[in-house]
Amino acid sequence: MYFIIDRQFGLLSSKTQVLLNDLTWNYAFYGHIILGGLALLIGWIQFSSRIRRKRISLHRNIGKIYVLAALICGLCGLYIAQFATGGISNVIGFSLSAIIWLTTTLLAYHSIKNRKIQLHKEFMIYSYAICFSAVTLRIWLPVLISITGEFITAYLIVGWLSWVPNLFVAYIIILRERKRFSVQKFSR
Repeated sequence: MYFIIDRQFGLLSSKTQVLLNDLTWNYAFYGHIILGGLALLIGWIQFSSRIRRKRISLHRNIGKIYVLAALICGLCGLYIAQFATGGISNVIGFSLSAIIWLTTTLLAYHSIKNRKIQLHKEFMIYSYAICFSAVTLRIWLPVLISITGEFITAYLIVGWLSWVPNLFVAYIIILRERKRFSVQKFSR
């Protein structure tokens, strides 16, 4: 949408013209949405055990693309978070989201380089949970606007609601995986 129509709609309508004309902010904004979209699009493929078993080189290559996209997108996101609509609460919320995404992605990469496969998998679950906040933000925002009746209040809530619950879901998935793994390990 940001490439096709006038940028004075939705979230961008809350930005100043000075910010919208700032070259650094634009590079960061478009880097964030393009590479974040790419990470979101390819990240889910990485959880396919079938692909990991039968086409490990494909898994590795997609993983490298995901890591690069996530790192660049996360850095861009950290920069644009400093200009977040809603003030300091969203600056902190979106900054933490970017930092956690960058950290979990780097830890996942470091883990696989050290052949710690289970740890790699767990950090990637957290990484993709943060990546998926792009989707949960877009699900929650219209719901919250209809509940609160205004964009800013809804956006202040969604600055945290878009990613914090995702981490809890990731944690539950990881606990379930650990339990399943230990059951399989002891049943052999």
